[in-house]
Amino acid sequence: MEQKRLIFLMLLTCLIASSCGRELQGKHNDKLAVYNRTVATILVEYASAVYASDLTELFTWTCERCDGLTKGFEVVELVVDVQNCLQGFVGVAKDINAIVIAFRGTQDNSIQNWVKDLFWKQLDLNYPGMPNAMVHHGFYTAYHNTTIRSGILYAVKKAKEFYGDLDIMITGHSMGGAMASFCALDLTVNHEAKNVQVITFGQPRIGNAVFASYYSKLVPTAIRVTNEHDIVPHLPPYYSYFPQKTYHHFPTEVWLYNLGLGSVVYQFEKVCDGSGEDPHCSRSVSGSSITDHLNYYGVDLTFIQWRSCTIVMDPRVAEYVKMDHKGNMVLSRDPATLVPNQSNEKEVTYSA
Repeated sequence: MEQKRLIFLMLLTCLIASSCGRELQGKHNDKLAVYNRTVATILVEYASAVYASDLTELFTWTCERCDGLTKGFEVVELVVDVQNCLQGFVGVAKDINAIVIAFRGTQDNSIQNWVKDLFWKQLDLNYPGMPNAMVHHGFYTAYHNTTIRSGILYAVKKAKEFYGDLDIMITGHSMGGAMASFCALDLTVNHEAKNVQVITFGQPRIGNAVFASYYSKLVPTAIRVTNEHDIVPHLPPYYSYFPQKTYHHFPTEVWLYNLGLGSVVYQFEKVCDGSGEDPHCSRSVSGSSITDHLNYYGVDLTFIQWRSCTIVMDPRVAEYVKMDHKGNMVLSRDPATLVPNQSNEKEVTYSA
């Protein structure tokens, strides 16, 4: 019995050691981004909150998920592209002394259909200013060619003017993670922002190996968190025998996974190598689970209620709304300005 117990402890020690170790076998980066679990568990709550479809609750930070580690957050601007079912916000988190930007994932009443579409997305757009770097136009356009980008950039400028040169933390889940990645690159390259960190959850691949190489040099603090058998980080597919012609993740991946020993399940967090495609991390398992895609660190990353691209808003926040001729809207306020509490007046519903 004592011998079995000793073997069990030795096995557990080896698993922990291999989980925590950094296997520097990649070809891209020798310097890995520093993974901070505390920051990741804070940002995942912002990535969850941005799924709220009640704009009043989100703008006033009173939604069901606007609590816990994000309590006291001040939203500066909430941007909604109704035409394309996109949503993001910018605000200030005084507890971590940072501007936080969050992007919502896809709003599709059938996540399965969206995942199926990822199998067929082609590398069809040369990324501006990066020779031979290619991305998918849909991922690129969602951030660059919609209402989202201009609203986000304006809000960051406004927050910096009021609060000073704060760090910028960007997050998003799924498609929102892809948008967050492009936003971090945009702020760094085109707007010379300093101290930009991006942490995404379950994001798909967005470009080829050349793009990933550029990205890792320009945004070296990027962290991509993947979870167990989450299917989305495996898409669009990576083909190792066509390394220059296929999609390729940028580093640094942090893989969350469980191991069961008898009746006990142990949770591990592995910081992967600098290649972006560490074969010993999420690529070591079959990416087949949608369930693993919808919950990270015990936090739900999906809609509280499916509304099929519909948003709800209280009339009392109407004074903060600017709407274009296509119905896209921005809810904006000066930082540190109080927003009226939600009223009992009838809510207004908008649909795409």
